[in-house]
Amino acid sequence: MNRTIGLILIVLGVVMLIWTGFSYTKKEKVIDAGPIQVSADKEKSVNWPPYLGGILLIGGIVVVATAKKS
Repeated sequence: MNRTIGLILIVLGVVMLIWTGFSYTKKEKVIDAGPIQVSADKEKSVNWPPYLGGILLIGGIVVVATAKKS
């Protein structure tokens, strides 16, 4: 079980080091006056620091290295 968690942490760490975030588009209402509604597309972004991926990677390696063999 610990080896599986460690491998998942390693994969997540590598992915977070390669991709430092993503962006998406969301529709937001600009004007809502009765039957008239105006909406605009707003681009939002989600970013995380690259060192977080490194921490996950190192943590995963430690978990895999210390896991008992079954």
